[in-house]
Amino acid sequence: MAVMLSSLAKKGVSKHATGFSFTQSPCGGLALAINGEAAVLRVSGALWLPAHRALIVADLHFEKGSAYAARGQLLPPYDTRETLTRLEREVAATTPEQLVFLGDSFHDGAAEARLDTDDFARLAALAAGRRLIWAVGNHDADGPDALPGAIVDTLTLGGLVLRHEPLDGPRPGEVAGHLHPAAKIAGRGGRVRRRCFLTDGERLVLPAFGAYAGGLNVRDAAFAGLFTGRPLAAALGAERVHAIGWTSLVRD
Repeated sequence: MAVMLSSLAKKGVSKHATGFSFTQSPCGGLALAINGEAAVLRVSGALWLPAHRALIVADLHFEKGSAYAARGQLLPPYDTRETLTRLEREVAATTPEQLVFLGDSFHDGAAEARLDTDDFARLAALAAGRRLIWAVGNHDADGPDALPGAIVDTLTLGGLVLRHEPLDGPRPGEVAGHLHPAAKIAGRGGRVRRRCFLTDGERLVLPAFGAYAGGLNVRDAAFAGLFTGRPLAAALGAERVHAIGWTSLVRD
């Protein structure tokens, strides 16, 4: 699978069909500009904005496993712990001054109350020494109750406007989550499906960061009209982000 991703990925300093350039970052991510703001699309699925020292993750869906268990679907109840571990790793690697959760941080309105005591403490500790910001989403419209941090609908960072759900039509500078983009790639070795970023250099949709969050194929109608041209899929590999052109992407 990694071989197929590498063979389809654009290498070196590249220019997308819509005119924006990107390079491979030393961390394995893709470095590019979104509406003029320097950004790194990290292998974890997190977005790093160096000028603002901001680390942004979308769709954490904490306690999705326990929500499913309450309905009789018994998934391993470790999704919150796994998501937190990956998030802590990203915070340690980037030392952000701002940590932004871009909506649907909790899978439902009661999820915060279901957090294990240790998981609650780990989540609260992420606010230490930095600004923690919770953008509300459709799954967590009121934001957290007892955890620290500021609750917002939108957040502006330079030329970017961060919100949970992308608005219809062209929106230069919008950074959103909600849609859980995933790229399905066809090649000589078969087909591979990976979570991905989706961008045309003007706006960006982040992949879901949560362990159980899943993904929606970027060729689904839900993405139609968001981009003025054919966007680039930045697919998450094991060690690096792979820039995949639109024509290499297939439907489910």
